[in-house]
Amino acid sequence: MSDNTFEAPLLSEDAALAWREAQRAAGRTVVTTNGVFDLLHSGHVAFLAWARAQGDVLLVLLNDDASVRLLGKGPDRPLVPLGDRARVLAALRSVDAVIGFHQRTPETLLDRIRPDVHVKSAQYRLEELPERHVVERHGGTIVLAPHQPGRSTTDLVAIIRSR
Repeated sequence: MSDNTFEAPLLSEDAALAWREAQRAAGRTVVTTNGVFDLLHSGHVAFLAWARAQGDVLLVLLNDDASVRLLGKGPDRPLVPLGDRARVLAALRSVDAVIGFHQRTPETLLDRIRPDVHVKSAQYRLEELPERHVVERHGGTIVLAPHQPGRSTTDLVAIIRSR
């Protein structure tokens, strides 16, 4: 007997597109955000709640393990594997769905998903975001969420390693 309790709740690309169409058909505003979300912490939780408040439903585009290494966060990152990160994100009230992606940045997936709103942290500058042009080309907007300095996985890892 197989126990699927621990399977990651990741949507396939086809399932994510069908989910998006169902949301739009119901008149809902589709919000996306993307990231690694390694070692989920209060900064992540606040960010995701803020992102969800920008529309009706939130789809998180989650870097897979190989793409995290492309981001240069260190050879030991992610600390938490994709399936576990997806499971934790999907358990949050603010997150409606999660999809993984393989590239360093999410433009290819955003080009297919075509969100109404895409949220990034204000630690980024709008003109520097590679996904900006893809989202805007499809009539969506990019919104910058308030950044909470000192609340990052990198900061947590540094604290843990210093002890």
